[in-house]
Amino acid sequence: MEDKNLTKNTTSVQAGILNKIVEHKRIEVAEAKSRISLSALEKSEYFGRTCYSLPEFMLDEARTGIIAEFKRASPSKGIINDQAEVSMVTRQYAEAGASALSVLTDQKFFGGKIRDLIEAREANQIPILRKDFIIDEYQIVEAKAIGADIILLIASILSPGEVAGFAKLAKTLGLNVLLEVHNREELENNIFDDLDAIGVNNRNLDNFTVSVQHSHDLVNLIPDRFLKISESGISDPNTITELRAAGFNGFLIGENFMKESDPGRAIQSFVNELRK
Repeated sequence: MEDKNLTKNTTSVQAGILNKIVEHKRIEVAEAKSRISLSALEKSEYFGRTCYSLPEFMLDEARTGIIAEFKRASPSKGIINDQAEVSMVTRQYAEAGASALSVLTDQKFFGGKIRDLIEAREANQIPILRKDFIIDEYQIVEAKAIGADIILLIASILSPGEVAGFAKLAKTLGLNVLLEVHNREELENNIFDDLDAIGVNNRNLDNFTVSVQHSHDLVNLIPDRFLKISESGISDPNTITELRAAGFNGFLIGENFMKESDPGRAIQSFVNELRK
C-alpha cells in the first residue's frame, strides 16, 4: 500500500525547489542591479543587434524544429555534464540542424552562467533562448544585452499581468517570447498577443515526473497563431514525429543530448534517425 504521508512529504520537498529557485533569483537580480546598471546594459555590444526570428528558424523546413539545450546540471538530476564546452557543443547543435539553442544562465541550481550564453552567441548564427527564471524586467534587458534572441516566461512563477508586461517589454526590445505552461489553467490565463511561442513543459513541477502526454493534452488548446513547442522528456525521434503530427512546431531537448559524453555526436545521431 502507498504511504500517503511519504508521498505528500516528498511532493512538498520537490515543489519547494521551485520556490527556492525564485527566492534565490530575487537575491541574484538585486545583486546584478547593484553591479551593472540598466544604462550600462544598454551600451553593451549586443544590445543594438537585431534578434534572429524564432518563427523563421523554427518553420524552416531545412532545419529540424529542435531547440537544443546546453545544460550542465538540474535540481532533479544533479550534475548532467560538467565537462562539455559551450561554444563547441552549441556549434555542433547548429550544424546538426537545430532550429534554435537554449542556454541555461542560472548558476546555483543549473550550473549555468551569463558567459555561457555570450560564448554561444559568439559561435552561432541561429536564435538563442536565455533559459532562466525571469521575475524582473532587468533580466529581460540583460538578456538582450548578452546576445539572447528569446526569453522564457514561466507561467507558474508569474501572474498573468507579469507575463503580459514582460512580453510587451521583450517585444519593444526586439526579443522573441516563449511562454511555458504546465496545464490548461496556466495556458488559458496567459494568452497574449506579444507571445511568439507557447511551450508545454512535460515535466510535472510537483514531482518531476515526465509525460509527453501533457503536450498531446494541450496542443489543440494553443491558438494556431503561436508556435507550439513541446518541452522535456523527448528522447526518441519517433516522439518528434508523433508530436509534429499532433501539431507541434518545435521540440526542446536538453538532457537527452547533454547526458552523453559527446552531445554533438548525440544530436547528430538523433537527427539522422529523425530524417530517415
